[in-house]
Amino acid sequence: MSTLEQIYKQAVDRAAQNSLTYAGAFAPAEAFELLQLDPRVRLIDVRTRAELDWVGRPAIDQVQYSHVEWIRYPGPVPNDEFIQQIRQVATPDTPVLFLCRSAARSKLAAVVAQKEGFEQAYDLLEGFEGDKDAQGHRKTVSGWCFRGLPWVGV
Repeated sequence: MSTLEQIYKQAVDRAAQNSLTYAGAFAPAEAFELLQLDPRVRLIDVRTRAELDWVGRPAIDQVQYSHVEWIRYPGPVPNDEFIQQIRQVATPDTPVLFLCRSAARSKLAAVVAQKEGFEQAYDLLEGFEGDKDAQGHRKTVSGWCFRGLPWVGV
């Protein structure tokens, strides 16, 4: 088990190595450990409501979990209230960790949050379902689910 400082350092190091414009990025196992060690962290799931309903979500403390759509369903229609909704669950000094299906929308969310004053905006690498395998299936090569972290399905 890593210390809280080590986990944050890994995320910040990734930001420097990859020239990220937000605070950093966590691997799924690091994110899960971070959520257990730092009760201030908020995991913000930016997938659509349909994705949550049809696919599932991380099984973590509900105090730390929020759902704020990046793109509204049906659509795709951008969520113009995204930052206002984030402010309902986190303050600018709260560590916020963004999660989506495969870590594309979560990166965008981290960029926007950082620009809007959230100094501790992080991306969760690999996403919930991860990349597609050779057959086009997810949850088989990367992501929260593939890594064996707790989640609840439909």
